[in-house]
Amino acid sequence: MQQIEAAIARVTSIVGEIAQASREQSDGIQQVSIAIMQMDEVTQQNAALVEESAAAAASLADQARGLIEMMEGFRVG
Repeated sequence: MQQIEAAIARVTSIVGEIAQASREQSDGIQQVSIAIMQMDEVTQQNAALVEESAAAAASLADQARGLIEMMEGFRVG
């Protein structure tokens, strides 16, 4: 009878350890999920900034071309 009780106690202990490990894994997966969502948000923000920078660069290029055209009128041959 004592062997059965000891075996039950071991099984109970093992099941408790498995449950604890499952909770820890769940917490870890949740943290990874949060980190991935944050990385996705930052990636989207970076993509928007890249688009804005490209538009600004194109605008500056247009302005530079306009200034060059204006300066050509002041050239003395």
